[in-house]
Amino acid sequence: MPRTPDALLTPADRARRRGLRTMKAVALGALVFMAVLFAVSFALQERIAWLQWVRAAAEGGMVGALADWFAVTALFRHPLGIPIPHTAIIPRRKDEIGRSLGEFVESNFLSAPVVRGKLESTAIAARLGAWLSDPAHAARVSDEAATAASGVLRALSDDDVRDVIEDLAREHLLAPDWGPSVGVWLERVVASRAHTGAVDLAADSVATWLAANQEAFTGLVSRRLPSWVPSLAHRFVDDALYRQAVSFVDAVRADPEHPARHAIDGYLARLADNLQHDPETIGRLEDAKAAVLDSPRVRALAAEAWATAKSGLLRSLADPESGLRRRATQALVEIGERLSTEPALQERVDRWVTDAAVFAVERYRHDIASIITDTVERWDPAETTEKIELLVGRDLQYIRLNGTIVGALAGVAIFSIAEFLLG
Repeated sequence: MPRTPDALLTPADRARRRGLRTMKAVALGALVFMAVLFAVSFALQERIAWLQWVRAAAEGGMVGALADWFAVTALFRHPLGIPIPHTAIIPRRKDEIGRSLGEFVESNFLSAPVVRGKLESTAIAARLGAWLSDPAHAARVSDEAATAASGVLRALSDDDVRDVIEDLAREHLLAPDWGPSVGVWLERVVASRAHTGAVDLAADSVATWLAANQEAFTGLVSRRLPSWVPSLAHRFVDDALYRQAVSFVDAVRADPEHPARHAIDGYLARLADNLQHDPETIGRLEDAKAAVLDSPRVRALAAEAWATAKSGLLRSLADPESGLRRRATQALVEIGERLSTEPALQERVDRWVTDAAVFAVERYRHDIASIITDTVERWDPAETTEKIELLVGRDLQYIRLNGTIVGALAGVAIFSIAEFLLG
């Protein structure tokens, strides 16, 4: 059977191979020693009587060594390359061994009672809380989560994300008519008088503008008067118009019940109703929406939104001192403290984890166990044999050595019984 070159083995496997070779040499040396001892004692037993016991011990030791060598070798290959039935058990029954191992794990480890009993006897939430409440541990979790999130963000295709954002915007934002929704919102604003602040702001802005731009009224009306009107009258008309405008705005600002305010209220109420029920108003809003948010603009907005969000997230995730990272760490510490001090929360978390684990085991136990079966089936028989031999072969060589010793003792015992009983 071909061997894997040492260069392709892991350091642990190379150490195991050296140990296996050493033990094979020791076991073989014991067999050779028994053979030499047998030959010497057999040749001299007629002259030296006590060598009969030595010969019996050596004979039994050789038999035990050879029997155990055959048994150990038969597990991994055909002894001496001879295809004896029921030898080379591991390479010949590799797939069956893998299935049996998978079934054993599935039946004895991936069963709901075993998993539930183990989890219920473990204070999962309390242990997790005690660990997370340490700021160093919480920071470590935050660091690992930030690294994972950054990797996911970088792995995402910008074009695909942009397409998703664009599709969502079209489906949920642009496709529905805006008129009824805007009308309902505007109706609620008017009913709650929430728009009065905007009216006040508009009045204040107009008053500020009038105070700073009196010259803008020069000639506003007088230029339209007949040429025969005296120039003095022109100035009088412009000044009068300016004073009336200032007076009107001041009145609106000072009087919450000013008719202009009621006029605005009425206009907004009618607009809210038209946006909900008037097809013409709804259509005009839709036309305006389509003109502002056409396809190229939506696509550009989606790309810009994703680029801004992605770059901002990556910067925050990469910076340990960013607000996002600090808040995440603090949140983890707070979760740990709650898990450590609140028995009711501990009970809920423990129950949830246990139920989730049991559900996963009951539903996917066969799939999990099949990983063992499928993995073993994919292994090459020679490679599988070598892996197993490297793991347990050294201990099996002790069986050969023990067989030599036990065989020698058995040989002496049998010879002694026969000698004393039968003469």
